[in-house]
Amino acid sequence: MSSALDFETLVIGAGPAGIAAAVSAAGGGRSVALVDDNPDIGGQIWRNSAKHPVSSQAARWCERLERSSVVRLSGWQIVDHPQQFRLTAQAEGNSRHLTYRQLILATGARERFLPFPGWTLPNVMGAGGLQAMVKSGLDVQNKRVVIAGTGPLLPAVGALLRRSGAKVLLIAEQASRASLVRFGLTLATSPGKVWQAAGIFANLLGVPYHTGCWPVRAEGKGRVESVEIQTPRGIQHYEVDYLACGFHLVPNNELAALLGCRLQNGFVAVNEWQQTSIENVYCAGEPTVIAGVESALVEGQIAGYAASGNAPRARALFAERDRYRRFAQALERATELRAELRHLADNATIVCRCEDVPLGSLKDFNSFREAKMQTRCGMGPCQGRVCGAALQSLFDWQDTSVRPPIFPATVESWTMQADA
Repeated sequence: MSSALDFETLVIGAGPAGIAAAVSAAGGGRSVALVDDNPDIGGQIWRNSAKHPVSSQAARWCERLERSSVVRLSGWQIVDHPQQFRLTAQAEGNSRHLTYRQLILATGARERFLPFPGWTLPNVMGAGGLQAMVKSGLDVQNKRVVIAGTGPLLPAVGALLRRSGAKVLLIAEQASRASLVRFGLTLATSPGKVWQAAGIFANLLGVPYHTGCWPVRAEGKGRVESVEIQTPRGIQHYEVDYLACGFHLVPNNELAALLGCRLQNGFVAVNEWQQTSIENVYCAGEPTVIAGVESALVEGQIAGYAASGNAPRARALFAERDRYRRFAQALERATELRAELRHLADNATIVCRCEDVPLGSLKDFNSFREAKMQTRCGMGPCQGRVCGAALQSLFDWQDTSVRPPIFPATVESWTMQADA
C-alpha cells in the first residue's frame, strides 16, 4: 500500500463549486487538492468537448485553476471515511488514503427519475444525461426527441439538441403556465437571468413548449419508439428516437452523511460560512441548495475563503449568495412536482432497476428499510441513488442508512482500512 497524500485543504468535486473553492483556498497559501472521479474538470455543467466548448465563464475559472497551486487528482473516487481527517480513494485499481485539515464537499447533484410504464427502455434517459452524451460526441442528427419534466434544464437541453441537429418535437413542462408566469415576474430583479433565458429560447423558435404536460407511457421493441404525453387537451402520441426526462435534481449527499454532517430536508445543512455541523468540513453547491451555476460559484468561494481563514473575503459574498438563494426558492415553488406524477407507475412498472423490483412488490411495506430487507430494492450497484429519490416521491420514504463503501470498491481499497 502506498503512503497517504496529505493536504491542508481537500476539495471533493471539480464542478463549478469545487473549482471556485479550490482556487479560493489556494489563494491563502495553503496546500490544496481537488479530487474528482471524472478524467476532466468541470463536472456535469461544464463538461467540455471539441464540439461543445465551455462557456467564457467556465474558461475564466478553469484558467484560474491552471494558474493556481492546486493539485488535481482526476479520475479518483472517494469510497470511504475510515477515520477523522482521512478518506479512502481509488482509481483504476489503485487505492490510497488522502488526509486533510479542512475538507470541502462540492459533490454536486444527480437527476431525479420518476417511474412510468416504459421508463426503463433504452433511449429513455435523463435530460442531463442526454445533454452530457451529446457534449461527449453522441450523434443526434435528425433524431426525434421529446423532452419532458420540469425546470430550466429542459429548454437548455432542447437548445443544445437543436444546435446538434436533432428534431426536438416537444418540450413538455409539468408546471402550470400560471406558476411559470408568476416566477417570470420575479426575474425583473435578475436581468442576467432574463438575458440567459432569452438566449436559450431564441434557439428554440418553432419548438413547441407546452406547460401542464408530462409523460405517461413509453413504448418500443428493443428501444423507445413512441411516447404518450398527458396534456390539458388529453393524451398526445409522439414517434421518437429519444425521450429525455428531468424532474429536478437530487443532491449527492452520501459522503456528507457518512462523515456525520447534519442533513436537513435532504440537503447538507451549513452555516453562513458554508461550514457543516462538523467543524472542519464545509460544503458548497448543489448538496446545500439547487440554485444554478452562479450560486455554486459564490458558495464555493465562500467555503474556500472560510476554510483558509480569509473571513473578510468570504463575508463580502454573503449578500450575493442570499440573492441566488431567493431565486432558487422562487423557482422551486414554481416547478413543484404535481401530485399526478406520483401515480404514473402501475404495479408492473420497475422501480428499482438494479434489482428489477416492480412497484407492486413494494406497496405492502412501510419504509425503505423494510422494502430493502424483503425485496433488495436499493441494494444494487447504484445503492439506491436512482430508486431512492423515486421512492421518496412515491411513498415519502427516506433512506437513512449510509454505509461504506459509498461506491463499489476494489478489494485493495477495502483491505486498506486495516492500515488506516
